[in-house]
Amino acid sequence: MTLMRPFAAAALMAAVATPAMAEEVDQQKIYINPFMGFQLFDDKRDLSETATFGAGLEYRFLPSWALEAVWSQGHADRKYVPGESDFDDYRLDGLYYFGEIQDTWNPYLATGAGHTEFEALGGGINGETRLNVGGGVRYNISDNLSLRGDIREFYSLDEEAYDTLATVGISIGFGMAGAKSEPQDSDNDGVMDDTDQCPNTAPGAQVDATGCEIEADADNDGVVDSQDQCPNTPAGAEVNSTGCELDSDNDGVVNSKDQCPGTEAGAKVDEKGCTGVTEAIETFTLEVQFPLNSAVIGDQYDSELQRVADFMEEHPETVVEIAGHSDSSGKAEYNQALSQRRAEAVAKRLTNRLGVEQSRVSATGYGESEPVADNSTAAGRADNRRVEARIQIER
Repeated sequence: MTLMRPFAAAALMAAVATPAMAEEVDQQKIYINPFMGFQLFDDKRDLSETATFGAGLEYRFLPSWALEAVWSQGHADRKYVPGESDFDDYRLDGLYYFGEIQDTWNPYLATGAGHTEFEALGGGINGETRLNVGGGVRYNISDNLSLRGDIREFYSLDEEAYDTLATVGISIGFGMAGAKSEPQDSDNDGVMDDTDQCPNTAPGAQVDATGCEIEADADNDGVVDSQDQCPNTPAGAEVNSTGCELDSDNDGVVNSKDQCPGTEAGAKVDEKGCTGVTEAIETFTLEVQFPLNSAVIGDQYDSELQRVADFMEEHPETVVEIAGHSDSSGKAEYNQALSQRRAEAVAKRLTNRLGVEQSRVSATGYGESEPVADNSTAAGRADNRRVEARIQIER
């Protein structure tokens, strides 16, 4: 019955502990540590191993350091003569913890000294001074309730005897009022000093959750200005790590301007990212004259057309459009048809006689729609009656 008293008292203390104590982790605590254990005595003592019980009052004044006043009691049978001996132990220990108070596991080392009173064989009390060293571990169930295991080796200065004690118990913790200091924010950036990775931030600076200044990002593309190689990116555009717009198909046109995404690798495209377009790189005005209302070409003009054939042979990536034009004399419909026949005649001469591939030659009659001179004068009308070879590169 006597053995259960410390544990009953501890349970009562846990029941009346205030809710506030369970809600915060204090950096200083007082523990009440009831325990029970097993005592082994030195062979030179006339005492058998026995159970023991007791309690400690511990003051953890720093996260790693604590002092504990301990009382324990036991009842041991004598080994060599009939009888028994009661004993009481009083000691003061210092404890060094590894880790923080709030850690689930708190291992520790301990050492201390105290006074032990053994009941003498013939009556009376034998008192001894004993030193101890050992360690243990605390397992935190909650902020204010924990389990503790401990083992100590004792040395009696008076008897030169070594004794061993192993105990297990519970601990009831109480936070010290005023032990916790208020969180500090030295640079007033809204992030407490204990989590501020960038102390001494300039006043008024915007910071992130770590207390470090948020750099400006003028175009809001997610890349700060100091690293943005392409400022003023259009809103919503997807960018790479340097702040430049992506070009997913690598055609040289960024995604936001690419009207033909998914272009095949190596394809040539226009400014819209599209293939299959042509670009005029050279225009020849051919000195070819036709008889009145005729589309027949005289042989004397082959040397003129040879210029076109030679150029295209030197530039095999090119195509040519033969463009026929007329002045404004007569009906527009007739002029359109005549300019078409004359353009086709030139195209046919290029392919049939001068060896240009037919797939590279086309003919278009523009009639009087593209004048280059004034149709109200004879000289202007003469200039407008022309045939052009528009050399193009296909992309």
